[in-house]
Amino acid sequence: FGWKGGIGTASRVVPAAGGGFVVGALVQSNFGRPTDLTIRGVPVGRTLPPPEAGAAPATERGSVMVVLATDAPLDARQLRRLCARAAVGLARTGSHHGHGSGDFVIAFGVAQRIPHAPEALVRTETVVADESRAMQWLFPAVVESVEEAVLNSLCRADTVTGRDGHVRCALPVDEVARMVERARGGLG
Repeated sequence: FGWKGGIGTASRVVPAAGGGFVVGALVQSNFGRPTDLTIRGVPVGRTLPPPEAGAAPATERGSVMVVLATDAPLDARQLRRLCARAAVGLARTGSHHGHGSGDFVIAFGVAQRIPHAPEALVRTETVVADESRAMQWLFPAVVESVEEAVLNSLCRADTVTGRDGHVRCALPVDEVARMVERARGGLG
């Protein structure tokens, strides 16, 4: 979004009725145009002063990498379904996956231990049922975690000066917080 980004993380715990599982997101953010930045539904990028001249091209050329982790016992297909929901979290920040954007999402689960050299011919795994409450809760947990991880990467970054004197400014967090507060009518 033209501001200094980097690594952001966030997680959610699914309610006990949905299994009490945890979903975590780690995001490396280097994407978006300043005018697209959206926080809590507020298009702050439309009114924020630009970070600096030449900070972001007119077209989207950045990339984002997302890693999802969960302790829910999911199979490979279900993990792919979680990956698909990450795009919704990115969209909530203003991303539109522009042409040339090198975005990818991977997911892994830690619930299953698969032996390297099993003695048995057949192994049994426990997986969450697709129609269960767990899946209904895991999807929004992914969306919220990815959105928050992107925002954390922006809000926790500091201004840096890189090679050849190139400067990437930190997001003016206090100013953005005031903008969001005003737009949401004091709802926070």
